[in-house]
Amino acid sequence: MNRTYPQVRSMDASSMGSTVSMLSRDEKDACCGCSRRCVCIIGVTLIIMMIIAAAILCAVLLAIPARTPESRYCVTSDNYTGFLCDDRRTCLLPSQVCNSASDCGNGEDEATSLCSNLPDNLPGYLIFRCGNPQNWIYSNFKCNGINNCGDCSDESKSFASCSICDSSSWWPCTPVLYQYCYCIPTSLCRNGVQNCVNWSDEYQCN
Repeated sequence: MNRTYPQVRSMDASSMGSTVSMLSRDEKDACCGCSRRCVCIIGVTLIIMMIIAAAILCAVLLAIPARTPESRYCVTSDNYTGFLCDDRRTCLLPSQVCNSASDCGNGEDEATSLCSNLPDNLPGYLIFRCGNPQNWIYSNFKCNGINNCGDCSDESKSFASCSICDSSSWWPCTPVLYQYCYCIPTSLCRNGVQNCVNWSDEYQCN
């Protein structure tokens, strides 16, 4: 009995070369495709990361509260609302702020940021708006018995919450002088001059 052996196809050099070159071309195409895909993925990932980073940065910036101005509020020894100097001890009367004299050690009471646009740049507690809001005075001039606003609004009980003529140094009457509103200083009593419309300063005031 004769044996039959399977025939092995012989590969010559030329066929092997073509196969190798074919594989190399396929591998090269696969490698290039992978590179493009990787570049695209990396690019998209970077864009997404940049968007996320920008969103986080915006959220952080918006979450940071605005810096509040340093408080200068204080109360003077005379119980007036005042302006606190940088030394955190000296408390100036409102009328000492922007008066062309440096009363604080560092001159902060005359700073351009305060005094360049009066009274709008001053803290509200340092000023008083008169009955005519275009007129204003320093708050320590309110309720001092003197007609500083010109319409007596700074001495009014209803408008300025003043206690009218409740001191022994003031005599209640309708003053003759425009300088006063609802009373006169007792130092003007019995001085031989009519200071009250009804002459009470010369006959009743002691």
